[in-house]
Amino acid sequence: MRSTGVVPITIVCMVVAAGCGGGAAAPVAKTSNASQADAAWMLKQDMRRLWTDHVVWTREYIVAAIGGQPEAQSAADRLMRNQEDIGNAVAKYYGDAAGRQLTALLKQHIGIAVDVVTTAKAGDKAGFKQADDRWQQNGAEIADFLSKANPNWPRETLVAMMKKHLATTTTEVEARLNKNWNDDVKAFDAVYDHILNMSDALADGIVKQFPEKFGKSENVTN
Repeated sequence: MRSTGVVPITIVCMVVAAGCGGGAAAPVAKTSNASQADAAWMLKQDMRRLWTDHVVWTREYIVAAIGGQPEAQSAADRLMRNQEDIGNAVAKYYGDAAGRQLTALLKQHIGIAVDVVTTAKAGDKAGFKQADDRWQQNGAEIADFLSKANPNWPRETLVAMMKKHLATTTTEVEARLNKNWNDDVKAFDAVYDHILNMSDALADGIVKQFPEKFGKSENVTN
């Protein structure tokens, strides 16, 4: 997909330059702009992949844990690695310390999610409530961290996004526990649709904050 967006622009620029009697600087400038636009596209795709991994491996864990399958631990381990991947992606823009901080918050997010699934499966209402309260608090802490890093990520927007992420995941757990298979499928569709919207919002915020890296003016968000 990338080559179809860059190569034709470069060829056209070379032809135009030749027809005008030279001017090698023109194709170089166009190629640079195309590369910067391609960088923005790649960032969005990378963010989508990372957050898709997040919800896919969460689902793998939910299915295995509720079904009492031995692969639950392997899914949980892979899920923890995904949090490191997300932290490393953020570190490219905000530094290693910020990447480590986000990774720590996201690993807490996953650790609490395990408690949510465990208490829900056991029918432990008090334990589930405690785990869910901690999950909501952790979501607010993630929103706080991100909003302080980037002014294009308003805290209230991020809090709402995190709440919806937790709510859709909880619905997924409940549907699986109740063996409502149609609802289970619909729940994951909702989880997946929301995480794509969330990852796109995060990518757009980075592009707006660092326009020089993506061939954008400061007033352009897309």
